Amino acid sequence: MNTQRRIRLFLDSNVLTGGIVSNWGLDKAVLSLCAARVCRLVLAEVVRDEVEENLLFHAGRLPADAAEQLIDDYRKLLRLTHPEPIPYPAKADVAANRHLIRHLSDVPVLLSATAGKPDWLLTRNTRHFTQAVAERTRLRIATPEEFFRTLAALIR
Repeated sequence: MNTQRRIRLFLDSNVLTGGIVSNWGLDKAVLSLCAARVCRLVLAEVVRDEVEENLLFHAGRLPADAAEQLIDDYRKLLRLTHPEPIPYPAKADVAANRHLIRHLSDVPVLLSATAGKPDWLLTRNTRHFTQAVAERTRLRIATPEEFFRTLAALIR
């Protein structure tokens, strides 16, 4: 029996959406790690809703068969990863923690991440999810590139 704990990854919607809609790249590589259950996907309801909205928008700009395939790929990803759900934070908590991050719409995402206690929060939004935010919340925030560079350094 394997008793090693999987790395828990909280993905921001930009990484999750990017991995689903792109044919290749590090966002997709992160999703592959989760689909293979090498890493555990920690999925906040607020992120899931944003991803689904983004995918519907993206699908609306595609031919019908490609749009259907995109939605099917998303459903398959959810089945393969069996994500760990994190509920929406309470509105009062969002208001009370507005000071943690510059952009108001990122507060529920940030609070969901802190509630989920992941090993990593992966995002491409480095303008809002800064080192100062990481220090305030004690989250390890990185881009997919930084995450893979760290993994590579561990196996050298």
